[in-house]
Amino acid sequence: MEARAIAKGLRVSPIRARLTIDMIRGKSVQEAANILVNTTNKSARLIKKVLDSAIANAVNNNGADAATLYVKEARVDAGPVMKRHFFDSRSHIGHRDHRTSHIVIVVATKN
Repeated sequence: MEARAIAKGLRVSPIRARLTIDMIRGKSVQEAANILVNTTNKSARLIKKVLDSAIANAVNNNGADAATLYVKEARVDAGPVMKRHFFDSRSHIGHRDHRTSHIVIVVATKN
């Protein structure tokens, strides 16, 4: 039995979020939660929220036992890019791209 949670448009770069999400893929949900609590970056806090939501979906909607869940799928997709321009040196226009992420976590019960 599977349950999923998706968070879209999060203000964190997909490259930075993938470094964190690679640490929890395939782990049990308790171990994944411990890893995320002890990781000190913004993406870990956001991924922890999505993981907690996926666990709650599995327990409340499907009647699964939280002790038997593991992270079946965890991925970070690129969201829309907010492009910001500013005046640069020598009358040029510079730009800073604020990248966003879509985080998808699927938890399932072990067979």
